[in-house]
Amino acid sequence: MIKQAAVSSSKSSSAVKTAPAYGVTRPILGISLVVLAAWALSGLDASGKWIMGAGVSLLMLCWVRYVVHLLLVLALVMPSRGLGVFRCLRPGAQLARGSIMLLATLSFFTTLRYLPQAEATAINFLAPLIMLAVAPWVLKEPARLSRWVAAGVGFLGVLIIVRPSAGLDPIGTAFGLLTACMMAAQYIATRRVAVDDPFTTLVWSGAVGSVVLTIALPFILPDALPFLATLNGWHWFVLISTGFWGAAGHLLQIQAYRFAPASMLAPFVYLQIISAAALGWLIWGQFPDALSWLGVAVICASGITIGMVEWRGRKL
Repeated sequence: MIKQAAVSSSKSSSAVKTAPAYGVTRPILGISLVVLAAWALSGLDASGKWIMGAGVSLLMLCWVRYVVHLLLVLALVMPSRGLGVFRCLRPGAQLARGSIMLLATLSFFTTLRYLPQAEATAINFLAPLIMLAVAPWVLKEPARLSRWVAAGVGFLGVLIIVRPSAGLDPIGTAFGLLTACMMAAQYIATRRVAVDDPFTTLVWSGAVGSVVLTIALPFILPDALPFLATLNGWHWFVLISTGFWGAAGHLLQIQAYRFAPASMLAPFVYLQIISAAALGWLIWGQFPDALSWLGVAVICASGITIGMVEWRGRKL
């Protein structure tokens, strides 16, 4: 009996060693995809900021961004999954998440109207720290001093970026902080819909924004149509590309987390600040000064450190 058990244990151990572990089978590919996702999402932000600067209204921009996003995702997902991709276990939570995402999109594009892209993106990275800080109350998770310290340090980094001498627009700064809070709420809502397939959540995200903005379209179009008639081909290309970049960014993120665990990818998510700074410099000649980069470094270090602490805590 003991020998048989030992053989069985040996076979099980061998199976564990040879079976590929989900999420860590292709880490290099996962990291590459999350870096590409960062560039795609920065492309969304840059194209939205540029087309608003050309005169397209915020609501018209968001309608195009959501509708194109939804159509592209459905074209990619529905051939293999059919209408079943819409089925979810928590429709109320999906509606809430989609609504919060729409509000966060409106708020962030407003931020981009007033602030350089790099600074706006850096402030937005306060969101996961806020989410961790309030998790004990909204997610019933254990209270941890490390989370509150990380959130405080991250907020210090934001204060360095938005210091009075930086010359940032106060309206843009206020909307940037509001966006970070909304993104934190979106992360919390994402936890609540984690029981659903990621592609289902992605479709619902696009569907909620598309339906709400389409309902509002009769109020948007009368003011928007005269200006839209003056747009040239390049303007339309950039406007439509917002939906492409948004869909591409989220699809690349989903694929990245299929090939590598979140703890491994977390540090590379912050590379979006680099892509945002690069595009801001190439398109508008805006580049953060030394103190702003210090603030960015403080936010990134805080987020990466608490991510590592959380990961080690789960392993223990």
